[in-house]
Amino acid sequence: MAEPEKSLLQQIRDKELEFSKKIATARADAESVIAAARTDAEDLLCTADTAGKTNAEQVYWNERGRTESDIEALKSAAEQEMKRALREGEQNLPAATERIVRYVTME
Repeated sequence: MAEPEKSLLQQIRDKELEFSKKIATARADAESVIAAARTDAEDLLCTADTAGKTNAEQVYWNERGRTESDIEALKSAAEQEMKRALREGEQNLPAATERIVRYVTME
């Protein structure tokens, strides 16, 4: 026997059920894609955070080393300037002493 033909209302209900199943499947797929994307995003954030900290530490130590080198260069330059001023002062001491003595004795 042939199956009786479904009424138009029954055919509509069948299509609604079919589309409802497709929508549920699509929703489940979308939710799994979203969950995977969230997991990937969290992983990327953790990786970026770690990389950022590593880079920041590297910049810190590089700048600290450069600053220490600059400080040493400034100390060396100051020491050389002090030695130069001391040599000039020692060279000018006899002439300065003589001038002071002449000024005091009014010669």
